[in-house]
Amino acid sequence: MADVTGRTLALLTTLQSGRSFTGEELAARLGVSPRTLRRDVDRLRGYGYPVSTRPGPGGHYRLVAGSFVPPLVFDDDEATATLLALAALAAGGAAEGGSVEEAATRAYGKVDQYLPARLRHRAARLRESLESTTPPGPGTAAGSLAALADAIRDRRTVAFDYRGRTGRESSRRVEPHRQVHHRGRWYLLAWDTGREDWRVFRTDRMDGLRTTHDAFTPRPLPADTAAEYLRRGLDRERTRVVLTVTAPAAAVADAFAEHDAEVEALAGERTRVAVMADTWEWLLTPLAFLDADVTVHGPPEVRAALRAFGARLAGQR
Repeated sequence: MADVTGRTLALLTTLQSGRSFTGEELAARLGVSPRTLRRDVDRLRGYGYPVSTRPGPGGHYRLVAGSFVPPLVFDDDEATATLLALAALAAGGAAEGGSVEEAATRAYGKVDQYLPARLRHRAARLRESLESTTPPGPGTAAGSLAALADAIRDRRTVAFDYRGRTGRESSRRVEPHRQVHHRGRWYLLAWDTGREDWRVFRTDRMDGLRTTHDAFTPRPLPADTAAEYLRRGLDRERTRVVLTVTAPAAAVADAFAEHDAEVEALAGERTRVAVMADTWEWLLTPLAFLDADVTVHGPPEVRAALRAFGARLAGQR
């Protein structure tokens, strides 16, 4: 029985890759005869997994979508990755009722119920050992993310009331194109039909989201990616500072982990950093932790401010 169970789990894991397999390919992968393979496929179907079969030349086996969700089967790495992902998402915002963060918290506590018995103890130990220190942000409604995803797929205009950064409220009607998760926040990149321009909206600031029956034709994005356009907008009021640090790239990346920074390794244990900074003072903490020689290439006003600060520390003023 143990051999049958292990063989069936191996077959299910292979089919869950989403691709089609010939009978010969599956039998070779599992080290079984074609007859045994057919019995194992029938066994999976009996457990509720819809395995389609196409006989004859060019025939294949494939796991297809069914009418309900049968028990999920994870291997060790998949179970670990699932728990880690849920933990990170759960810690990324306020766990309010209906929020995606609260849903992740609930799912995190249930995952072990859907794992094979051989993985349940490991999953429980992993769950008990995990903590996450992601700075919490505002909760985002899971239903809003799902509704926007449907509208993007169906190319339907959406309408909502929006609360801007200053608290000013307005009614918006937009053509949704992409959702972006950036630094603990959810954003929507959309064409604002009232402003006749591209806009980025914080999803947690939307109220009364509703999908209309008005269809739209997708427009070319205003940047290579929605994430790039978002970063460009967020960085509009920041200053780009370029530094060379005498330290390994890994250490520099760790020091600037909370900043929007591009890190490039150079020869001789040196690293080039291009960081978007709100003010020059934001650079002091990561540079202090690096305890390394730094050359500031620009802009001149940031270089002058840091030089003056260093002089004050040295008692030269």
